[in-house]
Amino acid sequence: MTVRKIAISVPADVMEVVDRAAARRHTTRSAYISEILRRVATARTDAEITRRIDAVFSDRDVAREQRETAAAYATAEPGASWEW
Repeated sequence: MTVRKIAISVPADVMEVVDRAAARRHTTRSAYISEILRRVATARTDAEITRRIDAVFSDRDVAREQRETAAAYATAEPGASWEW
């Protein structure tokens, strides 16, 4: 694997948290930060977001609730008072 060295500025308190987390996992700071960056960069892809949304709306109860909410919203009077 090709490795690139970079220089970034990180607040001291954040580095303390990172160092403790890396130590708990018995890994180096560099390996820990690399893994976190990889996870963040890949977890937020459009495909992942779509998959998660699809999973939520595949639940029958959630889908029913969304239909009911949309129907109620469609029949609401403009400017009606909504209690949250």
